Amino acid sequence: MKLTRFSILAMLFVGTVALPNAFAQDYTQWHLPEGAKARLGKGIITGNIAYSPDGSLLAVASSIGVWLYDADTHQEIDLLVGHTEQVSVVAFSPAGTTLASGSWDNTIQLWNPQTGEHKLTLEGHNNNITSIAFSSQINVLASGSSDKTVRLWYTDTGEHITTFRGHKMAVASVAFSPDGQMLASGGGQRDNTIRLWSNTTEGFQSTTLTGHVHGIESVAFSPDGRTLASGSADNTIRLWDTYTFKHKATFTEHTGSVTSVAFSEDGRTLASGSADNTIRLWDAYTFKHKATRTKHTDWVTSVTFRSDGQTLASSGNDQVIQFWDYTTFQHKSTLTGHTFPVNDIAFAPDGRIFASVGDGKTIRLWDAPTGQMRATFTGHGGRVFSVAFSPDGETLASGGGKPDTAIRVWDVHAGQPKEAITNHKFGVESLMFSPDGKTLASGSWDRTVRLWDADTGEHKATLRRDAVYAVAFSPDSRTLASGGRDSTIHLWDVESGEHQTALRGHSRSIDSVAFSPDGVTLASGSWDNTVRLWNVQTEQSSATFIGHESRVKSVVFFPEGRMLASGSWDNTIRLWDTQTGQLHATLTGHILGVNTLALSRNGGTLASGSDDGTILLWGFTPVVPQITVDVNGDGVVNIQDLVLVASRFGQTGANPADVNGDGVVNIQDLVLVASHFGQD
Repeated sequence: MKLTRFSILAMLFVGTVALPNAFAQDYTQWHLPEGAKARLGKGIITGNIAYSPDGSLLAVASSIGVWLYDADTHQEIDLLVGHTEQVSVVAFSPAGTTLASGSWDNTIQLWNPQTGEHKLTLEGHNNNITSIAFSSQINVLASGSSDKTVRLWYTDTGEHITTFRGHKMAVASVAFSPDGQMLASGGGQRDNTIRLWSNTTEGFQSTTLTGHVHGIESVAFSPDGRTLASGSADNTIRLWDTYTFKHKATFTEHTGSVTSVAFSEDGRTLASGSADNTIRLWDAYTFKHKATRTKHTDWVTSVTFRSDGQTLASSGNDQVIQFWDYTTFQHKSTLTGHTFPVNDIAFAPDGRIFASVGDGKTIRLWDAPTGQMRATFTGHGGRVFSVAFSPDGETLASGGGKPDTAIRVWDVHAGQPKEAITNHKFGVESLMFSPDGKTLASGSWDRTVRLWDADTGEHKATLRRDAVYAVAFSPDSRTLASGGRDSTIHLWDVESGEHQTALRGHSRSIDSVAFSPDGVTLASGSWDNTVRLWNVQTEQSSATFIGHESRVKSVVFFPEGRMLASGSWDNTIRLWDTQTGQLHATLTGHILGVNTLALSRNGGTLASGSDDGTILLWGFTPVVPQITVDVNGDGVVNIQDLVLVASRFGQTGANPADVNGDGVVNIQDLVLVASHFGQD
């Protein structure tokens, strides 16, 4: 069956409405891009967290927008979207009627946190926004930026008031004194200073505080305004007298950069978060250390007190938010759902589940129809780069990077690990099972492609080339394609391990390769921002697709072979007609680069994984396989057809005995043949 040009274009639209609405109307449905049916994961925590003044809301800066949570139940309330890049900082106005968010898109957005309504956009900085703070004076906001400046704004009109210059490097943090008469700003690496901007009758006057030997990460005033705390990349916290500008105390217990400091409502406690993965609490009056908490497994990026007088919240690079009773020093609860960059996705042959891997060391199994997480596999010691299902769907293989360069093999149904394969010396960037289920191929930064017996894990061959980023088997399992740093695609004979040919044309590294369903065409995506099609038989490039503005990380053919999808670090997915070379559609919605694309066997669901930590599921019209129950083609369905199916039980890949086209010969195929017995 051939797809017409119209049917290819219609796949985006018909597929979306034809699919049953299996997804609950929860946050996975909020603010979806056109053509997408679900967003899995809440994105990466990319900035600070902040409580509203009345303690009812918690705002979280993320890669896809600002998340608002009910502070008591931790239930998602809203997702505020509008920034074109990741959100770096959030802050509530003193009355709680305005929420400000700053972003890497160089803008500040103002929102009504109760309704989610967008109020104003503040523009003027020419680099990313690093910090924002409201003054107690009505309608005044300060912003710090990587452009080395601090700006003041009227939040009712968006009017720019003034710009403070003096920092030599990025301004990492800003904070107003409680009376609004003084603004503190901390300079980043190689600046190492705090500047105090005092509002006097003559205008703003600047005082510089020195003492830190590395950049200032965070500044905060005590509630009475008499003390300023500063956290630094030199691993210390310093306290300063804001009347005399004298240094009062230094806390040296942290063993990593101090990323965040905050005072409690009563001013008695100072909390600090650090790159040493700990939160520390200090007596702000006696300067004594009170407690250390170690629940986070990665950098603590933000700490904030709730106005209830009991709760401290902390966020970290482990993508969780922890809640603490800071009076008893006890842990209260954990908020999960924020995710790591997604590096690879693979569908099981039946299309019912898919696996995703990323920087979080965990393999996640998802239910494709509902978007619910079904299971997690843990065992990798570092980032996980690649994942692949065996053709029968019983086995999953995953590969990662240092300190764990092993290929880990999993029993999908039992959820248990099998024997790990540990021969690679560096990260395993790409994995794929052959369609016949006999071989597993792995591509690694150690400059090798290796072939393994898919059943036993026994090493079969080592194919040596430059660092390998992508591998793909031909549909007949006889040829392996590999691409990598040398900008060349290499074709290998799987049985002998011999090098067949090299396909040259890309000018930079190859990130992805994929065979068409008929095996005649090979697609490749490259750091040179192009997609190329190659005729495997003539060994010549047949087409070049130009349009992406950054490296092409993933390519995948649709079942009919007429359409190809490509995902890029320009944040887009593009759909191409492989026969005409025309661009049919560009799918947008990811905030950061697209690392991986995976397609269900029937082409009904395209999954895209991104550096923004989310997976978008896109709906298309599925291809219904043609069922031929007369397996041997003798004109009648009889015992011979049953025998033929039974004799090939368990076989995978292209096979006439795979009656229902699910990729494996099994009991379902026997049932289909039996149900048509005697028909001609």
